[in-house]
Amino acid sequence: MPADKILIIDDEELPVKLLQMLLERRGYDVVVAYRAEEGLRKAYSHQPDLILLDIMMPDMDGWEACRRLRELSDVPIVFLTAKSDTRDVVRGLEMGADDYIVKPYESDELVARIKVHLRRTPKPPLAEELMFDTGQFEINFISREVRVRGKTVHLTPKEFNLLGVLARNAGRVITRADLVRDAWGPEYGDATDSLKLYIHYLRQKVEPDPQHPVYILTSRGIGYRFADV
Repeated sequence: MPADKILIIDDEELPVKLLQMLLERRGYDVVVAYRAEEGLRKAYSHQPDLILLDIMMPDMDGWEACRRLRELSDVPIVFLTAKSDTRDVVRGLEMGADDYIVKPYESDELVARIKVHLRRTPKPPLAEELMFDTGQFEINFISREVRVRGKTVHLTPKEFNLLGVLARNAGRVITRADLVRDAWGPEYGDATDSLKLYIHYLRQKVEPDPQHPVYILTSRGIGYRFADV
């Protein structure tokens, strides 16, 4: 049986190398990324069984990396960070992380928690791309590109995150509150009033006729649904 694969996403080189040595001695296959963007690419290409994710990184922080990973998969994510404030712990767990461990940590405790998460039922691999409408509607989560009827559609990060959550739940109605939380994070919990405007922007860009949408549908009084066509 192949060893469980762990992806470490952290910009601190020496601590990462020490952690890599620890995990490899415990029999794990370890993949390392020193930047969040690199970590996202390696998540797609290596299909890890668990991800250890730092928060404070340049270019893209761990919050955004976690959000993007959760657009695609339920692979266990463990925040491994020096941020110890209770509000950060709560935020990390609300964003979909499975655990939150504060540095410095005890090696045996870390390995024990990793084992607990790896005992979970295996999840489907990361979906790099989703297609709908017999290939007329394509979403690529690696490049964060959308093509509708052969044309590239340029979306803002917020618009793409909304579309990603809707598409990965195609056919299911998502409440406004859940859509805002899953797409933008728990800190946007009071932004449901602006959701209607962003849905309008999305429809203007991806619908053949925005006045009569066929992809992003409204469930009155509840939320929105992406048509599973």
